[in-house]
Amino acid sequence: MAGVMIMVLLCLSAGTMLGVHGEDPYLFFTWNVTYGTRSPLGIPQQVILINDQFPGPNINSTSNNNIVLNVFNNLDEPFLLTWSGVQQRKNSWQDGVLGTNCPILPGTNFTYHFQVKDQIGSYIYYPTTGMHRAAGGFGGLRINSRLLIPVPYADPEDDYTVILNDWYTSSHATLRKYLDDGRSLARPTGVLINGKNAKGDGKDEPLFTMKPGKTYKYRICNAGIKNTLNFRIQGHTMKLVEMEGSHVVQNVYEALDVHVGQCFSVLVTANQAPKDYYMVTSTRFNKQVLTAKGIIRYTNGKGPASPELPEAPVGWAWSLNQFRSFRWNLTASAARPNPQGSYHYGSINITRTIKLVNSASREGGKLRYALNGVSHVDPETPLKLAEYYGIADKVFKYNTIKDMPSAKIGKVVTQPNVLNQTFRNFVEIIFENHEKSMQSYHLDGYSFFAVAIEPGTWTPEKRKNYNLLDAVSRTTIQVFPKSWAAILLTFDNAGMWNIRSEMWEKTYLGQQLYVSVLSPELSLRDEYNIPDNALLCGKVKGLPKPKPYTI
Repeated sequence: MAGVMIMVLLCLSAGTMLGVHGEDPYLFFTWNVTYGTRSPLGIPQQVILINDQFPGPNINSTSNNNIVLNVFNNLDEPFLLTWSGVQQRKNSWQDGVLGTNCPILPGTNFTYHFQVKDQIGSYIYYPTTGMHRAAGGFGGLRINSRLLIPVPYADPEDDYTVILNDWYTSSHATLRKYLDDGRSLARPTGVLINGKNAKGDGKDEPLFTMKPGKTYKYRICNAGIKNTLNFRIQGHTMKLVEMEGSHVVQNVYEALDVHVGQCFSVLVTANQAPKDYYMVTSTRFNKQVLTAKGIIRYTNGKGPASPELPEAPVGWAWSLNQFRSFRWNLTASAARPNPQGSYHYGSINITRTIKLVNSASREGGKLRYALNGVSHVDPETPLKLAEYYGIADKVFKYNTIKDMPSAKIGKVVTQPNVLNQTFRNFVEIIFENHEKSMQSYHLDGYSFFAVAIEPGTWTPEKRKNYNLLDAVSRTTIQVFPKSWAAILLTFDNAGMWNIRSEMWEKTYLGQQLYVSVLSPELSLRDEYNIPDNALLCGKVKGLPKPKPYTI
């Protein structure tokens, strides 16, 4: 009957249901966020659990699925989750950052509702409030291709998620107090693979099993807060097939540098003698190397893993060369049937160039991190809500930084940092890192073309070195010390979008900004209305709801 929607609910697992509509399928989740005690490094400590899991549950979705996820906050602090890499088309209301959302207060719940529209790939989710990310609450989010869309490799025997992260034995509250008191974070206590570090005493349970001769997909993500982590598997090579939503040219690697916030998918074939093998991760670019390992077991295996671990590469020139080896697979189809390479980004004229230079300041004894001299603070009223309700002028100012900062960054100013961006402009963003430490940046709401990373400082002449043919479209990019990185993208997704350092102490202390992308039509064709269940706080609480957008 016309106008009638039939919906069938199928229980998949604890906390998950699948709904089948006349439209794209719905996945329903109920998540209970609590504190719990775990001993990831052998010392009992407080961690953040989701449904009693650390790391949190995997979200296993398919292109265009609708995700309805009810989060109950049973912590003693406000809490938010972001879905890093999910583009939230027309829907920054669901982004889960403090510039778009009021946090979920203790003892209350909020239901996220978003669609993984026209996307595939491997991603993570994590908390964006305080230093919660250092305590857990993170996990894997995969978007599988629809059955109708060919994938450029055979179906693997199984599909595994590997969450890497650096780890502190201090609580998130202690780490936050260090930062609030003006101190920076020391090096982490250790590193983890899926929340664990194998002891190597013969009693370790395997993280994964493989059948001899079969090929497996491993989705490897760095959910940490400070360190690049190198990943390798004893005796096995890895064929890279996807990163952050793009199929890539399938090069084979013995080791991969996974920078903070980044995700890779690799294929691994069980073609070695049947026994145990270690997967290994270790910190990069530090004098003291921290290492973790986990066991992969062959199903007919006889014998322990060798105690001799494969060595990590040394220096960042190796890592830069690895970045340059990554290429977009121009003939493969991603979420849509047309080949990825049918989008010729290299032939589009750049309409605006923005150079973002990171800096640190200790003026007044308080450590702050900044972009172009502005250290962002989140106002009590989320920026998107203030803009939507027409009271932006009472909460923040637009364009407090210049597109091209002066050669010397002066005194750091602490205030909300919001850029206005013209809808559908094609923009070049340069990240310039004058410091001696690594950087990793993420942009919400978009993927971008990572066209160059080079040592030194950027000038317009450097454009001749850009990869304008097959740079990978992704959501996170690293910047090496005393180096720069360039990205290109079309700002065609209306909303309020966060650009942030993935080094979470830097984000917490201001190294982030927001880009306001408004459609001139204020139409539902370009952006959704505020959800009925949106949490309200700050200056918009109690205000009448603005007139909704229409077609």
